[in-house]
Amino acid sequence: MIRISDIAVPISDARPLEALVAERLSMPQDAVRRVSVVRRAVDARRRHGAPICFSYVMDVETEESERRILGRFRRDKKIAVAPDAEPSIFMRLAEKKTHALSRRPIVVGFGPAGMFAALALSTAGCAPLVLERGRDVDARHAEIERFWSGGVLDGDTNVQFGEGGAGTFSDGKLTARGGDPLQRDIIDAFIRAGAPEEIRYLAKPHIGTDRLRGVVKAIREEIRRLGGEVRFGARVEELEIDAAGVQSVRLAGGEEFTTDAVFLAIGHSARDTYQMLYEKGVAMEAKAFAVGVRIEHPQELIDRVQYGEDAGHPHLGAADYALTFQDAATGRGAYSFCMCPGGQVVAAASETGRVVTNGMSLYARASGVANAALLVQVRPEDFGGGVLGGVAFQREYEAAAFRLAGGDYRAPVQSVGDFLRGTAGSRDFCVAPTYRPGVAPCRFDDCLPPFVVRTLRDALPAFDKKIHGFAAADVPMTSVETRSSAPCRILRDRDTFVSVSAAGLYPIGEGAGYAGGIMSAAVDGLKAALAFLRQNDKI
Repeated sequence: MIRISDIAVPISDARPLEALVAERLSMPQDAVRRVSVVRRAVDARRRHGAPICFSYVMDVETEESERRILGRFRRDKKIAVAPDAEPSIFMRLAEKKTHALSRRPIVVGFGPAGMFAALALSTAGCAPLVLERGRDVDARHAEIERFWSGGVLDGDTNVQFGEGGAGTFSDGKLTARGGDPLQRDIIDAFIRAGAPEEIRYLAKPHIGTDRLRGVVKAIREEIRRLGGEVRFGARVEELEIDAAGVQSVRLAGGEEFTTDAVFLAIGHSARDTYQMLYEKGVAMEAKAFAVGVRIEHPQELIDRVQYGEDAGHPHLGAADYALTFQDAATGRGAYSFCMCPGGQVVAAASETGRVVTNGMSLYARASGVANAALLVQVRPEDFGGGVLGGVAFQREYEAAAFRLAGGDYRAPVQSVGDFLRGTAGSRDFCVAPTYRPGVAPCRFDDCLPPFVVRTLRDALPAFDKKIHGFAAADVPMTSVETRSSAPCRILRDRDTFVSVSAAGLYPIGEGAGYAGGIMSAAVDGLKAALAFLRQNDKI
């Protein structure tokens, strides 16, 4: 196979891929046997008036031998031999599958980290037990809809907790920093579970919360088919840990399970579990996180700024953005996070009497409203540096937002104009705020830390220079966003993934402080499971 990199194709070019490849390799189209897309990205730079293009990387099989093609293009660095594909890690685990362990491993939490740890353990024949405090994804969806419609918050089944984790009610982005080869195996697993094939090659793949619900169900059933057990409504209340390490797990209802391996995939909002671990003496440390607001714009504004006259082209979809700002005086940064094109702002509280916002998109990204978090860095010294000081910090401002907006889970809303002036009350927004169960005009000075307010007031005009209209006076912002990452880290050995203070405890994913999104959490959980299997001579 030949790999061709950086093929630029104008978005208006409707020719088949075989024709594009034939032109690039100077051969007849019928000489091209097969083409597979490795990567496709949008190049919207529009240099010298050139049209927006798709930039492709493609693997190609032709009638002409690889040797002759490479000879003809020996000076062209963008034409080379395609690397051989490595067998999937799940295929290798299945081939080496042996008998189950005498004490089955337990996975606590069924978000991306726990899900892929459990999938690897099940594939290897370890028959793990998965304990998820929330309900299955269908019951979870119904419970969340009730809450958003003005119902009562369920502390165990909400946007943060339940099958699939917090990422299930998000945009479903699968991007991650770095190029870990395990990302390919995770993408393949998602596709086998029903995710769209395009996530294999898109530069910015996403699944959307509507499709993710079906995907996580399919992965759950695959774990069960392979011998694993998944239990919902199973909130872990206690870990029994002695000098030898983890011994058992006890549920809130009193049921207890003995084990010598616990994969702790608790997510960034399991504050009661953090407290239990801290009281048990499990080694933890405070870490930086971020706090801020959600901002909403007409999607057509973002499309127009990013795509110019090509905005609205059916091949482009809804545009996104990424913005950063550094305060020269304080060194504190602000940035956009979890940008959701064509999405909505959602109520993401997991504790009674607190307001939390997040963003979500369906696969089609067709709501007409773009939203993103605007966050400001929070350092341990901002909350006193205590291990669980960040939790108290988050709770303080979530409770303030709840009280400020009326105490009924409506969220504080403020226009950019009012925010920059320090006033409140405007309701004439460029788009209607999408947060349910509703919003109330408030001053963010009363529900955000002063340093967050100051930094955002400096950042917004800077962002407006990059995206004209971003900080228009009638743009709505909703508060507060506090759950972008965990406020503490459970310390573990870099190579074995085992807690530095408790043998058999594997802290993984966002809740352990080692990931920041669906893909990175899934990779972390998978790596921890592989480390466990190596330690137990299973691979």
